Amino acid sequence: MSSAPEAPKVRCTLRIEFPSNEEATRVHRAVELDNQGYVSTKVEGDAILAEIEASSLNSLLHTLDDLLSCTTLAEKIVTKKN
Repeated sequence: MSSAPEAPKVRCTLRIEFPSNEEATRVHRAVELDNQGYVSTKVEGDAILAEIEASSLNSLLHTLDDLLSCTTLAEKIVTKKN
């Protein structure tokens, strides 16, 4: 008895660079909870590295869109001058 073939996976690695490690860390803290289970992220130097795996290209695009939207908003809040 043969099992069904495994669904193909789509993978993406994204590097988002910031002016400093402090800013990258603050943005990462703001978005990491939203990404649990979908995106693996870490801070490396002055950048956030994101690893995304999805079952389809369409799913990957939706995840990327969500990640980039959240990151953009977090960056605006983190860099807002008082």
